[in-house]
Amino acid sequence: MWDAEANDFVQQAPGAPILDPNQYKYELQCHLGGGDFDSVCLRDQIECRNGPEGNEEGIPVVWLSAPRGIANPVWSHHSGPTCLYDARPEDLLPRIAAQIQQQFESLPINAGAVVAQPSPNTLRGAETNFYADASEQQFDVTMLGQKVHVVATPVQYTWNYGDGTVFGPQPSMGGPLPQDRWGEKTRTSHVYADTGDFRVVLTTTFQGTYSVNNGPPLPIPGQGQFSALPQSISVWRSITRNYADDCNQNPQGQGCPGVASPR
Repeated sequence: MWDAEANDFVQQAPGAPILDPNQYKYELQCHLGGGDFDSVCLRDQIECRNGPEGNEEGIPVVWLSAPRGIANPVWSHHSGPTCLYDARPEDLLPRIAAQIQQQFESLPINAGAVVAQPSPNTLRGAETNFYADASEQQFDVTMLGQKVHVVATPVQYTWNYGDGTVFGPQPSMGGPLPQDRWGEKTRTSHVYADTGDFRVVLTTTFQGTYSVNNGPPLPIPGQGQFSALPQSISVWRSITRNYADDCNQNPQGQGCPGVASPR
């Protein structure tokens, strides 16, 4: 969260993602301090024209970083030079910080896909392995006339198995099993007690960072939750019968080809 009094991002309430251990600020590319500028640098500094909205002009800056929480820290070069496009660049970061959570939650983030083993049919009373196929995603958006790069990383998963059972949120996305191990219990597997058709829904929680005009990555204070397309699965029951002989000895025996099974 941006603290206007401290002119910095501050730690969130308990339960929020851990913030970047560094703090950041930007300075004019060729500024030496006070009112002095490097004349050689001014001759070669980057041009900031034709910003994201078309024809606005910006200012060339460099980004500096220092450890957070240290009084009078020593600032060092982090990245740049790059351009800032804003009529009041001193207000840029807090204005974007105030809007970034809403922007993050509105992005077309793909929650991933639900994979089931076995599928599309499984057995009642047996372990059905589910896992998520989710990945980090990146987006480029324009906010307040600035180029903002967002990185969304999946961090937690919630499974609704469709029979009233919900598991999560928890950090495991699960994983595939070789076919000869289907039926084993896994971190994200589930046992259905009844037969029928069920819709499994995965909700993935993403944590994000954002950078403004190629500046340093800053943490997005909150998280975003996105749901994957439901996965349908049919739960069947199995029946076991014992027979005294095989079909070679008794071709008309129960369970042999062409012989109706008893109801």
